[in-house]
Amino acid sequence: MATILVYNLYTNRMERYTRAETDPMPYSYGRTLLVREFRGSSRSSVMWTTTTAMESWNITRRNWGSGIYVGYAYKRIWEGGHGLQSQHYAGTSFDTMQNQTSATRRRFHQLCQSLGVWTYVEPISMTPSWVHFDKRYGSPACSAGYPLIRNGSVGVYVLVLQDALNALGYTTRTLDGYFGGNTTNALVAFQRANGLSADGICGCNTWRRITNAVVGIGRTSTVID
Repeated sequence: MATILVYNLYTNRMERYTRAETDPMPYSYGRTLLVREFRGSSRSSVMWTTTTAMESWNITRRNWGSGIYVGYAYKRIWEGGHGLQSQHYAGTSFDTMQNQTSATRRRFHQLCQSLGVWTYVEPISMTPSWVHFDKRYGSPACSAGYPLIRNGSVGVYVLVLQDALNALGYTTRTLDGYFGGNTTNALVAFQRANGLSADGICGCNTWRRITNAVVGIGRTSTVID
């Protein structure tokens, strides 16, 4: 069984679901995206995404009209496998159609671009053997990075930060997507230990430092599920 946290952008709240591997993802259309498909190679018992990522998936699937193979979707940041500020760690990104021909991938890529429901569809020249798209939100603190978050923020980027801090031994005492006092204290401790401005705000410099430190280090004894 998996615990799936979903950030509802319409209510600004985190929702919590328990699903079997063969169950559909919350908010997904029919059985077009199962938990095990979203999971990919992640071994985590906890995953997260957003309502808008699922809505964009639904629109894409309906317009494509047949199955969409998902090679990679979700990863926790300490599992690595992607870039330093990858949307895969936020649960809003999909790498798809690895089992299709080049011609089919080109048609699917064109559809994803034309629908206008994804924040970013990677140029096919950069991903010749798959089609990447993601549904990020907020203004990036760094170019193509995560948004600035602080006390009071809610969502999957808070989950990424909490997960990173916990893995590095700066406990937030929970993994819930709500940026409160414990997350602030953990972030300030990390900032002080790394020569950053200890303001409790996760902006560009802090995101860079923390993601460089945590991506791909593997599960540590302080990870929270």
